[in-house]
Amino acid sequence: MNDEHKMPPAYPVNEDDRAPRKRAVFSRGIFAVESYHVPDQERSPRTSEHQRKGRDVALQLLDDLTNRPLDALYTDARLYSQPKSRITYWGTRIVVFLVCIAVGFVSCAFVRLLQSDPRKEVRVSLSKELSTSTAHVNDLQRDIKQLTTQIDKESTQGTPNPLVESVQKNDLAAGLVAVEGPGITMTLSDPIASANNEHASIRVITDLDLQQLTSLFWQAGAEALAINGNRVGVLTSIRTAGSQILVGTTPVESPYKIQAIGDKNALAQFMGERNLQSLYDSFRNSGIYPVVAKSNSIRLDAAAAGTLTYAKKDE
Repeated sequence: MNDEHKMPPAYPVNEDDRAPRKRAVFSRGIFAVESYHVPDQERSPRTSEHQRKGRDVALQLLDDLTNRPLDALYTDARLYSQPKSRITYWGTRIVVFLVCIAVGFVSCAFVRLLQSDPRKEVRVSLSKELSTSTAHVNDLQRDIKQLTTQIDKESTQGTPNPLVESVQKNDLAAGLVAVEGPGITMTLSDPIASANNEHASIRVITDLDLQQLTSLFWQAGAEALAINGNRVGVLTSIRTAGSQILVGTTPVESPYKIQAIGDKNALAQFMGERNLQSLYDSFRNSGIYPVVAKSNSIRLDAAAAGTLTYAKKDE
């Protein structure tokens, strides 16, 4: 390369002497800033070889101070930011506010979707169907009782018939007729604490206990029975479904009240502690204390009549 077109010497800037900020160009004031650039070698006046060789750092510094007295950072300080209009100012804030609301709404909906249990809706739907079906069954049983009572009234108003009297006796024995008379009431409830914690543990009353007591009442000569107001007939079952005890299809809870119609003195004596000492001791060890009370008048509703799908005459 020819010496005439050689670039002027360049010196690196120390890290401590670097500018604290870069030159700003995004401003309308850029047009007022003086231009600094490296002069074109072709257009610059030619200097002699002796002058180029004699130039040193001191002369270059003097040249900069004479021809370029203003610092570049001072020139940049003269730049000013473009002012924003009021529409742009408030429009930007409104858009940001709406975006934040949309993001928050979507986030809340997403969190609720993650926390939702799809099986909960199914359980709620099944629970509603079960409640509706149970209410319908109760209404049907109520209608059956009313129709049975009406049939009994119509039967008694007509001419006495041996066949009708036999049917009435069978209905009375089967518990299909409402009855009223003297009897006793036995009340027992689930224990709070066992009386003898060393030899027995706390337990609740089960369906087997109610079945046993019902059998003892029949053995004592009871003519009609009811548990918590639910008549016990020939087709009535006492069983456990889950954690509940069912008398027929009706759930019952503690305390259990067993009502029996018959000779109240005979029933009270047979179901008393003296006659059933071992049974009462077993109950007492578990924290269960049966209470027997006599009554001059007890009314029991008729039991729900079952539907016979198959029957055969006994020869």
